[in-house]
Amino acid sequence: MTGFTNLGALIDRARDPAKPALIDLSGAAPREVSYAELDALSNAAARGLLRRGLRRGDRVGILAANSTEFLAALNGAMRAGLVAVPVNWRFPPATVEYVLRNSGAALVLTDAARAAAVPEGVPGITFGSAAWDALLDPGDFTPVMPEPAEPALFLYTSGSTGRPKGVVLSHQSHLWVVEQRLAGADMARERVLIAAPLYHMNGLALAQLASAAHITVVLLPAFEARSYIRAIGAHRVTWITGVPPMMAMLLQERETLTATDTSCVRHVRCGSAPVSPALVAAIRAAFPQAGFVNGYGTTEAGPVVFGRHPEGIPTPPLSVGYPHPAVELRLNADNVLEQKCPALMNGYWNRPDLKSPLTPDGFYVTGDVFHRDENGFFTVVGRIDDMFISGGENIFPSEVEKVLESHPAVEQSAVIPVPDAIKGTKPVAFVVRRGAVDEAALKAHALEHAPAYMHPRRIWFLDALPLMGTNKIDKARLAALAAERLGAD
Repeated sequence: MTGFTNLGALIDRARDPAKPALIDLSGAAPREVSYAELDALSNAAARGLLRRGLRRGDRVGILAANSTEFLAALNGAMRAGLVAVPVNWRFPPATVEYVLRNSGAALVLTDAARAAAVPEGVPGITFGSAAWDALLDPGDFTPVMPEPAEPALFLYTSGSTGRPKGVVLSHQSHLWVVEQRLAGADMARERVLIAAPLYHMNGLALAQLASAAHITVVLLPAFEARSYIRAIGAHRVTWITGVPPMMAMLLQERETLTATDTSCVRHVRCGSAPVSPALVAAIRAAFPQAGFVNGYGTTEAGPVVFGRHPEGIPTPPLSVGYPHPAVELRLNADNVLEQKCPALMNGYWNRPDLKSPLTPDGFYVTGDVFHRDENGFFTVVGRIDDMFISGGENIFPSEVEKVLESHPAVEQSAVIPVPDAIKGTKPVAFVVRRGAVDEAALKAHALEHAPAYMHPRRIWFLDALPLMGTNKIDKARLAALAAERLGAD
C-alpha cells in the first residue's frame, strides 16, 4: 500500500521537496517546478476554491492545455473534496457547453486561449489572471478523507458515436491504479514526457503515477511531433508514451530524429488503439535501446489490465500482454473483453438514457474484440462497433490497416466503410505515404496479403490523417471526406 488516501494528494512530503516535479514547456521558456512548489500551489487552489464557497461534491471544470496550473487546479479540487472535470478543449463549442452543463460545473478554470469557450452563465477564472491570483489562498491544507466510492473525477469520453459520456471515477478506484503500477517498479531514475492531453486517461494516469513515484514530468502543452522529439533530447527523457497516431507522426519527422540524441529513452509505451507490425518495427528501429510496451486500458475500468506472463514467456509483438493478477477478465461469445477490478467506474454521470455497460455479475463490457492465444496472451482485434459487414463478411478496420501498413511505402493508414449498392458497405482507405506508391499498387498489395473482401475499393492519399482531441484518428472527418470524394467521381 502507498499510504495515499486522496487522489489529489499524491505527493510524498517525506521525499526530496526540491526535486523537480515538472519541467513545464507550456510557456516561452522551460519552467521548472519543484515538488514543494506544486504541492503548495495545489493547496492554495484547494483553500481558494473552498473560500469561494464551493462545497464538497461540487464540480470544477478545467478547460485548458497541459500546464502546471492545470495539474494544481486538478489536485486542489480533489484535495478539497470537489470533483475535477477536465474538458476536451478540442470539442466543438456546443459539445464543450454540453459537457460543462451536463456535469453541473459550478466553476470553470481555464487558460487564456480557451477562456472564450466558457458558456454564458457559467463562472470562469483564467489561469494567470488577477482573478486566478485572488482565488489562490496560500497555506497548509489537510486533504479531505474521501468516503467509499466518493467521486474524484469525471472524464468525458470522446463522443465519436454520440454525446460524450461522463465517466465517474472515485478516489479509491484510481488510488488502486497507482498502487498496482508502483508495485515492484523501480522508477527512481525515470523522467517522463507527457504530451497527451491531461483530459484523457492516457496522459492523466501517467501524470498521477509520476507524482506518486516522485519522478520528474516533462510537460508539453499539446502534442507536436518536432517539439516532442526536441524535448526528449533537451531534457534527457527516459520514458515516452502516446497513442499510435502520435507515434506514427513522430516517426515521420526523420530529420529531427536524426538530429536529436534520443539514446536516453529506455521505455516506450503505446496504447488506446491497436498497433500494426510496421509501427512496432519502426518504433523499435527509432529507439533501439528502449523496451516497448503495447498497453491497453479504458476510461471506465482503468489502465491496469495486462502485464507479463507469470512463467516468463515473452509477450508476442502485437499483444497487450497476459491478464494482470489483480484483474478478472473474460471474453464473451463475440470475443468482446469483459473486465472486473477495483478501478471500475461508478457509472455515467447524469445519463439515465444509457444502458448500463455492466453485466449482472459486475463485469464491464469494454466493446473491444480480442484474440487470446494458446499461452493466454491477448491481442486487440478492434472495436465491436467499428466492425462492418461487406457482402456477408465481417471486417475490422484495424486488420486492413495492418495489411496496408506492411507495405514499405506506407506510413499510416485509416480504413472506413462506405455504402455500397450490392455489398451493403465496402472498405475504403486513406493513406499517408513514406515513399512512392499509387492506388493500384496498394490495392494489389492488399489483395496479395489478405482475403479479397478486405481490400479497399478506393485509396486516397493525404499528407496527414486528421486527429480528434484524444490524438486518435478522426474517422468521422474521414467519412465525410470519403463521401465528398466519391460524390465527385
